[in-house]
Amino acid sequence: MTADPGLADWLRLTLTPGIPPSSLRRLLQALGLPQEALKRSHRELSAFLSVEALEGLQSTSVSDAVARALEWASITGHRIITLADSQYPGALLEIPDPPALLYAAGRAELLARPCFAVVGSRNATAQGERNAEAFAQSLSEAGLTIVSGLAMGIDAAAHRGGLAAPGSTIAVLGTGVDIIYPRRNEALADAIARQGLLLSEFALGTGPLPHNFPRRNRLISGLARGCLVVEAAAASGSLITARAAADQGRDVFAIPGSIHSPLSKGCHALIKTGAKLVESADDIIAELSGIHAPESATTRREPKSGRRAAAAAPQSGLLLHMGHDPVDIDVLCERAGMAPEEVSSELLRLELDGFVAALPGGLYQRLEKAT
Repeated sequence: MTADPGLADWLRLTLTPGIPPSSLRRLLQALGLPQEALKRSHRELSAFLSVEALEGLQSTSVSDAVARALEWASITGHRIITLADSQYPGALLEIPDPPALLYAAGRAELLARPCFAVVGSRNATAQGERNAEAFAQSLSEAGLTIVSGLAMGIDAAAHRGGLAAPGSTIAVLGTGVDIIYPRRNEALADAIARQGLLLSEFALGTGPLPHNFPRRNRLISGLARGCLVVEAAAASGSLITARAAADQGRDVFAIPGSIHSPLSKGCHALIKTGAKLVESADDIIAELSGIHAPESATTRREPKSGRRAAAAAPQSGLLLHMGHDPVDIDVLCERAGMAPEEVSSELLRLELDGFVAALPGGLYQRLEKAT
């Protein structure tokens, strides 16, 4: 697909300091596409732009930034998609403040597929990450492209699950598309650029500024037909995405957890206010109509894991005494009638086999595979 012939004008308007998105939208609505708007007189443009912005439009620094962006867009696999581009995602046209342009690295065709957001805590539990990856993989196998924000924890697990199946994944960044944050996710971002899509509305070179991430969250939900929150504390940033999804008319889903876990508080609050409680990916698929698995989806694959695979958790021994809430060694000794050294040895074996996760504070939690 050929690039927008007026791309340089789109870039000039979006890269000029002092032109907020709201002013740019008003200018475009009144004066037309950028290549037409920029032909207008200084007096006509001054109705929408400040004196500083008008001076900046023709500055050397803005011209250099436009040239760098055009050079970036000329690289294979890179695109800058404007509101006038036929490849601009239709779902974002439904939200109140769609970005004027998007920087995309990877498979831009994923923007035309039905998408689903999976978000949650950066400080997720091992079980939460397993749930996120397994749910995302199942949804990807069902034909949904998984959207998340490339953060540590639940976001990263969701991207891994999306990559493991044909639906694949879109990472929406709170930085420029050429800046990977956090750095620990660079390998994951490289895989997404090859097999999925990295997407940002922010100019190249934009660093991880705190106020950019709430704006990023509205695009995660805006691209998606629904949003699943896997784990979230009461004040989690994931709840911003969930609220944006609800405001945008998207379905919101949440996985319940232990009443004792701080990372369940946000999900429980969402469920209390109308989010759909889900226990499996099938619960979500049943709520969404018109989802068809890609033709390349054939056999079901298990999520990747750093632990040894096992057919099923043993249904005897210490696991029977653990329940599903976090528990410490003293309580397990009392429940199982075992000595502390016996409990510690058994917990180590179960942890290595992927049935138990060690939590902060000397607690342990039983792990279950989500489907």
